[in-house]
Order: sequence, then structure tokens, then C-alpha cells
Amino acid sequence: MLLTRASEYALLSLNVIYKSDKPIGSEQLSKELNIPKSFLAKILQNLTKGNVLVSHRGAQGGYALNIDPKDISLYDIISLAEGKKPTVFDCVSYSDTCPNGAIGTCAISPFLAKFQFKIDLYLQNLTLKELLDER
Repeated sequence: MLLTRASEYALLSLNVIYKSDKPIGSEQLSKELNIPKSFLAKILQNLTKGNVLVSHRGAQGGYALNIDPKDISLYDIISLAEGKKPTVFDCVSYSDTCPNGAIGTCAISPFLAKFQFKIDLYLQNLTLKELLDER
């Protein structure tokens, strides 16, 4: 699951917003990034509820960053965009979803939990600024 379209669109939108010197509307973002407007609106709403973005109303309105990009992790952004913790596998120990009902008895569960921990740590330590400044 790690990066679905919601995560991808959130990061792409944040990149455009980050580079802009004025708020950007969802319609402009939708057209520029070729993202369905209704889907994008939900993502932007989640990022606004999480205080990553601020929404300005009016003719010159739109979305702007509400937080310094160095102060937010990719883990937090992905969690907001997805509406849940980012997971690599649906069956990691803390997700409570094992397709075989074998949580705790699965032979590869310890490996998957360690792998998920490393992914979480990496995403928690990677800031939006680091991602957006990569070129």
C-alpha cells in the first residue's frame, strides 16, 4: 500500500504549492497535474485538517503551506493523504489485518514487522523540504 495515488498526488500538489509565491486553487492544481478534481479536493482537505495546508477563500484564494517544509515528515503527509498509517504489507503486526488470520504465528511476520519499522523510521526522518529540494 505504501504509496497509493493519494500519496503521490499529495506530494505532487505540495511540490507545486511549495514553489508558488501565492495560494493555488484546487482547480488549477487539478489541471496542472492532471488529477481528478474531486479526488484532489479530498486529499487537500485532509492536508488542511492536518495543518499542513491553509485554505484561503476568495478570488485570490487557494491553498498555501501552513507549516515549514522542514517541520513535517513524509510519514505524516502520507498518513494524512491516506487516512491511515503507511504500510508496506497489509499484514504487518500493527495493522490487525492478516489475510490468513495468522497474526503472531506467521513465519515471516517478524521480518515484515522489522521491515515496516525501518520504512516508518525512514519516512519519519525524511522531511518535505528534503524531498522537494532533491533534484
